[in-house]
Parts: sequence; structure tokens; C-alpha cells
Amino acid sequence: MPRREARVLVTCEHGGNRIPPRWAALFRVQRKLLESHRSWDAGALTLARRISKALDANTASRLLVDLNRSEHHRALFSAITRGLPDAERERILDEVYRPYRNRVEQFVDGAIARGRIVHLSAHSFVPVLNGVTRRADVALLYDPSRRPEKAFCDAWVAALKRALPAFRVRRNSPYRGSADGLTTALRRRHAANDYIGVEIEVNQRLLDSDAFDRVTEALLGTLVSTL
Repeated sequence: MPRREARVLVTCEHGGNRIPPRWAALFRVQRKLLESHRSWDAGALTLARRISKALDANTASRLLVDLNRSEHHRALFSAITRGLPDAERERILDEVYRPYRNRVEQFVDGAIARGRIVHLSAHSFVPVLNGVTRRADVALLYDPSRRPEKAFCDAWVAALKRALPAFRVRRNSPYRGSADGLTTALRRRHAANDYIGVEIEVNQRLLDSDAFDRVTEALLGTLVSTL
């Protein structure tokens, strides 16, 4: 049986804290909030750009609308935008949310028409949340019920542990890979043999040190060997 071509797409749903001009007034007194993790994943866009040039990234703050949530999800809009009139929320979806999600879906559909796709979604997480210390340094989030996805991540985690012996490499930590998100939505659209979706999570405590460079280099090197 011939091997199927595998394309790689890297996305970054929480890559920035930009607010489009139309909604800037809503956030005029929210500068501190916009600079926090509630607004964006610091370092995630740098990670995504280092891994792949086949990149689709969002730089609008998730405080406007969270591109990694389904339209029905209660956290799609933040406390700042949730109370806007229905027509204004719909405009945010039409101008910010749907164009991004549609581009990713079309890329994935096109890749699968020619073979299969490995979709990597780059994220970062805060070291401590609600008083609980997150132990992982880098983690891969995936759906263990999808056998090709699990096999891919098993191999990638093993390679990462060899490449980063001093770092804590985890699976499905600090979040579950099967929770609501862009990869989960795409799994519903495509068979397990066609679509592999993995969220990469890096601990933000690494950002201001050479450890971040070591982790990103290891992610890229082990990704190539795993593919």
C-alpha cells in the first residue's frame, strides 16, 4: 500500500492581544488585563513560527472572542464582550472568528483531498493557576481514543524525552486534548486516518531564558524525525 502524503499545518489561536479599532473603546481601561494570560498565550506565536512556515495565526485578543472555542461554548466571549448586543457579537464572529476558522478548515480539507494532515496548534500556559503549580514544561494535547493520533504523540513524546532529559514532558497536561477546541472541532469533520490534531503547550516560565530556545529547537527536530 503506498504511503500517503502528509502535510503539516501550524496554527496559533491565541497569538496576540490586539484589539481591532472598532472595539478598542471596550478595552480602553483594560490595559493590565490585555497584557495578562487571560488575553493571549505569551510566546505561542514565536513557537509556531519556529516550527513551520505553513502557518495561520491570530493576533486578536481572546478577550474579544476566543478562536479556540466552538460557537456554542460559554467561554467564546469574555466578560467584556458577552454583554454586547446580539448584532455586535455577530459582527465579531463575522469579522474575526469565522474568517480564521474557515481558512483553517479549507486548508485542512484541501490537504486531506491529497493525503493526510498533521495539524499542530501552538499554545502556552502560566506556571501557577489558582494556587496550583503546573508541573509540565512542555506537553502534547491529543485525543487518546484516536489511534493514529495517539501513536503519533507516543512517538513524539518519547523523542522529546530523549532530546530534553532535564525537562518535564507530559501528555494532556495541564488540559485535556479532547476538550472543546479547534482540533476537537476538526476531528469531528475528519476520520482519524486523515487528520491528526495536536495542541503544543509550553510553560511560560521558560520564556525569559535559553530554555525556551532549547525546547522550540527540540520540538522542531523531533517533529521532523517523528513525521
